[in-house]
Amino acid sequence: MPALESDQPDFGAVPERSKWRYKPRKAFWRSRLVRAGVVIAALAICALAILAIVRKETGTEGFLVGLALAVLPVPLLLAAFRWLDRVEPAPWKNLLFALAWGAFASTLIAIFANSFAVKWISSVTADPGSAESLGATVVAPVVEETAKGAAILLLFLFRRGSFTGPVDGLVYAGFTATGFAFTENILYLGHAFGEDQEFGAEGLGSVTVATFFARVIMSPFAHPLFTSLTGLGLGFVALLPAGARFRRTRLWLLPTAGLLLAMGLHALWNGSATFHPLAFVLVYGMFMVPVFGLLTWLAIWSRQKELRTISGELPAYATAGWLAHDEPLALSSMRARSMARGYAARTFGKPGSRAVGEYEAFATTLAFLRHRARRGQVAPDFAAREQELLHHLWQRRRVASPALTYAARATGRVWVPPQYLDYGGYNPYRG
Repeated sequence: MPALESDQPDFGAVPERSKWRYKPRKAFWRSRLVRAGVVIAALAICALAILAIVRKETGTEGFLVGLALAVLPVPLLLAAFRWLDRVEPAPWKNLLFALAWGAFASTLIAIFANSFAVKWISSVTADPGSAESLGATVVAPVVEETAKGAAILLLFLFRRGSFTGPVDGLVYAGFTATGFAFTENILYLGHAFGEDQEFGAEGLGSVTVATFFARVIMSPFAHPLFTSLTGLGLGFVALLPAGARFRRTRLWLLPTAGLLLAMGLHALWNGSATFHPLAFVLVYGMFMVPVFGLLTWLAIWSRQKELRTISGELPAYATAGWLAHDEPLALSSMRARSMARGYAARTFGKPGSRAVGEYEAFATTLAFLRHRARRGQVAPDFAAREQELLHHLWQRRRVASPALTYAARATGRVWVPPQYLDYGGYNPYRG
């Protein structure tokens, strides 16, 4: 624990003139800018290819109608996952990568792989009907969940600092699956609109309305639900301490189990829709809704655990003098955090509210950094990152500390003394 010995902390671990961020020198081809450019270019090519394929399949009018209808649930789903990630928000670049991968790369992989598999099965069995059924119930779940899970795995491997537990796995899985469902819904709704036009319907016909109701109203959470199981598997891997028993076995078992469960639930869902309408209703009521409720509870429980981590790790910094004693309790309550930002906005304006929000984010990152180190997951640049975060807190504490102390008392997170005891030793009522 760095000691607080003067008005300004000692940042010997951080290089001078460095904007307080540890940046070892890298080769040109390993720079973030080059890698980001390659990723963006690859996703842009996938986007152009998949959108061209969907427009060709549905026609220009069907594509536009499907696009307009498919986009409706996307903001609600993304807002729900973003709300879940309020404690330690994931970087937007990671979320945008997950969304773009799901919408463009995974759908492109799925279209080609599913089409190839169905044609191969049809040529082997000489039964196109059974090939379509097997493609929907067996091939599609395997291909689609693998393609979506690849985005979560890439974030786990290359953005490990932003992948700290089950909540991050759920959020990345949700963004990836929401993007996949968006593109898939354009295709299905565009086909449905085309069928209505063939039967002479004007505007949105019965097939389009039925498809919209089944895919957008009844089951917008289907794909996020399936892929969340994969995300949870990798999220629990992120929690494994360095010295855990059977760690190597669990490193492989947890993600594999999550992926297999995602494939199984997806296959059950697709099979119910293929075999009989009553089976679809039964699976929806007996499996989809309970699993959705269970995952919702698990997500909220995981977020509460993150808040308990904050309240358990930050008191050490308060004891050392870096934080006020009431701050850890305020930072472990979303209501107190919001109240502190509001207090700062009323007192100092928007810059004050922004400073408190940044203070909360840095303090949360500091708590998780210390928590991972205590569990044996010590980063090579731990000292530099800790000093950097303490510096950012120190720069904002004059505004943030009073706001968080006020919020802790206003929300009942700490005991508030009577007025005559709260004068720092001075009692105006003493005779």
